[in-house]
Amino acid sequence: MSSVSAPPRTSFSRMDQSTREDWQILGAEFMHLAGQLPGRVIAHLKLLQGDFGGFPIDRLQHCLQTATLAQRDGRDEEYVVCALLHDIGDTLGSYNHPDIAAAILQPFVSEENLWMVKHHGIFQGHYFFHHIGMDRDMREQFKDHPCYERTAEFCALYDNPAFDAGADTLPIGHFEPMLRRVFATPRRSVYKTESL
Repeated sequence: MSSVSAPPRTSFSRMDQSTREDWQILGAEFMHLAGQLPGRVIAHLKLLQGDFGGFPIDRLQHCLQTATLAQRDGRDEEYVVCALLHDIGDTLGSYNHPDIAAAILQPFVSEENLWMVKHHGIFQGHYFFHHIGMDRDMREQFKDHPCYERTAEFCALYDNPAFDAGADTLPIGHFEPMLRRVFATPRRSVYKTESL
């Protein structure tokens, strides 16, 4: 019976005492952790299953339906992954879920798609804010922004109509390969080096 050895660990107690050798160990462990990110994102997305919050479908089905509509409309993989993950922040960011989704996507997507995800909550509000005493035209503060139309269109075509309990919706497994491809290589990160 073979025993599995534990990964190497550093021994410093203060970061300012760390060495280049320590950071070689930490770098290897970081790459291992980063490689598992798509699986963790999928697992977190699945936490939305069964959470209806009063809606006709649960939050996972809403995300899957939004992504299904975007894909069937011919959107590229990055856009579809943004549609899939746009509400992933509901569990941890009940008061700012678009910010959570944007933070997860930021290293991997274009500035346009990032802005769309980060602001979709205000734009989606056009369809219901007036029912809860808010300004449904709150999105107009962004009317001169280059991503205004993109975000309004995302909500109109994909987010707004994705609450249909009878819709033919693709399963999460259908989207997993494209999520893995989008998350394979970060475009921007404070930790991104030429070796990543």
